[in-house]
Amino acid sequence: MTNAPHRLGALEALRAIEGGTLTPEALMESCLERAAARDGEVGAFIHLDAEQARDAARASTASGPLGGLPVAVKDIIETADMPTGYGSSIYVGHQPEEDAAVVARTRSAGGVVMGKTVSTEFAWRNPGKTRNPHGLDHTPGGSSSGSAAAVGDFMVPLAFGTQTAGSVIRPAAYCGVVGFKPTFGTHDRRGVKELSRYLDTVGTFARSVADIAHFDYALRGEPAPRLDGFDGAAPRLAFHVPFADKIEEDAVDVMERVRIAVQTAGASVVGLVDWTAFEKMDDIHMRLMTAEAARALAWEYDNHADKLSEFYRETIAAGRKIDDTELYQLQADADAFRNDAAARLDGIDAILTVPAAGEAPEGLSFTGDPLFNKIWTLLRWPCVTIPAGKGDQGLPLGVQIVTGYGEDAKALAVADWIERALQADQ
Repeated sequence: MTNAPHRLGALEALRAIEGGTLTPEALMESCLERAAARDGEVGAFIHLDAEQARDAARASTASGPLGGLPVAVKDIIETADMPTGYGSSIYVGHQPEEDAAVVARTRSAGGVVMGKTVSTEFAWRNPGKTRNPHGLDHTPGGSSSGSAAAVGDFMVPLAFGTQTAGSVIRPAAYCGVVGFKPTFGTHDRRGVKELSRYLDTVGTFARSVADIAHFDYALRGEPAPRLDGFDGAAPRLAFHVPFADKIEEDAVDVMERVRIAVQTAGASVVGLVDWTAFEKMDDIHMRLMTAEAARALAWEYDNHADKLSEFYRETIAAGRKIDDTELYQLQADADAFRNDAAARLDGIDAILTVPAAGEAPEGLSFTGDPLFNKIWTLLRWPCVTIPAGKGDQGLPLGVQIVTGYGEDAKALAVADWIERALQADQ
């Protein structure tokens, strides 16, 4: 084995464990050594007890589809044996009594929880300590900042995130990893701190599409889908960039290189015409998220407003002015957009678009604009982002693959096909 264990992808590590050349304990030890060397600068973990992680790996039977792999858990997802602070000073030291459903599923599938990763405050806006591993003066994105950075810096092969606007896809793009937001409702949200009941979606991070497909479907209790699902053919793609005037030049350049690469590999690429609802969708998403955040965080606002950031105090106050009648209308409007959007996918396999405006912004106070993610989140569609190059400052850039509601296997198959096409183009 030429790579240090922490450098292995999830499936590579599984094969090594199954082949007897690696143990879960040795893999965990390598990941812990990497975290010890790097996390002082990157700040991906909010809770990492090395002895606890070693004990968990030692107790692993290396069985199940996750077979002893280390997994990092975003700090808004509850763990019975580790504190969960939801990114808030209100909950410092808070210890849940039970695992969240996805954590329980991870353990039952053979995964080993390594630690808890940094989240922005209640998974929206106010960033934590995490830095981008590819440029420490740049944001890793939010809100799943710690998970994206930990996977991107080889501290852990797999990690959980959540997305309510752009909190999986954008940090994955910024940190140069694969991020997957499945169809809304795919994974049980029990034990995940709610921000928006209509939008919140549990997602995942890995370093290849095959790894993330294996992880996601292990959580479903299903075999991973075939990623060579085009049977020697090539996908039919729609090249579409909403809010194109807000895209940075290096992102435009990467998208053009990707378009040429996939066409060279045999994909057909068309445009989506006459679809101009994005401004309205953006506004509906924002108002819906604001209204539901006010309801989800009512207890915190009523009892600990002094410990909330100014952003949350203002947002919750604004959300309380949106009554239930308007909230239900916003949800109905979102449902109508989904029905209209589904018809536009006729004859194509996936939409190819941007995951972010460009490279990760410099500075740590702003986690980047979710504008290029939240319209797809509002539609509740599955989205995958994959690394696609670097920008002018040498930081990662990605592309985003979007398919229709419930077409998760197709989204992953298209992403895998594009990932291979980009590798062949290098």
